Amino acid sequence: MVSVDDNNVHMRSARTTLLLLFILIISFSSVYAQNPRNETPPLRERMFYGGSLGLQFGTITDIDISPIVGLWLLPRLAVAVGPKYRFYKYHDIRTDIYGGRVYSQFVVIQDFNNIVPLGVNLGIFLHAEDELLSLQSKYWKTQDASGRFFVNTVLVGGGISQPMGVRSSLNLMILWPLDDYYNIYGSPEIRVSVIF
Repeated sequence: MVSVDDNNVHMRSARTTLLLLFILIISFSSVYAQNPRNETPPLRERMFYGGSLGLQFGTITDIDISPIVGLWLLPRLAVAVGPKYRFYKYHDIRTDIYGGRVYSQFVVIQDFNNIVPLGVNLGIFLHAEDELLSLQSKYWKTQDASGRFFVNTVLVGGGISQPMGVRSSLNLMILWPLDDYYNIYGSPEIRVSVIF
């Protein structure tokens, strides 16, 4: 028998998938027109790696490790996937959060200096992300306090990218969770990541 909560989870997952697919299709169609010769670089030149590491110590200890591997599908459209692990401790209460994430980024402005020649080489991008995380029932005080359960969250927003070399960049993102029932994220969620 399927519960109402299971139906809600499936409906949110379906909406998330449709939202990410819609963003991907729109991005693909707008970017495809910018490359009339359709010259595609080799796969290894389009792949990128990186991720983020968050550390907070004190009354609250929060350690977040999120590596990624990604692919530039088009010159302005990237997709990436990776695992996520977070250790959270508040006084004597501690929990592990783990799972995975997939995201797409669309570069709106590749180099701000080409628009306004001020010597600022920042890029601006839009970001849509879907995270599926496993939470400990006891910590989150759910009815079944014996195990773990999954939470699916979509985050959307944007950011700026500062090139640090030919293929590397430092990214600052501001993301908003569309549904954060368990208050896992800040509102907004601010992230710093490195891509190479």
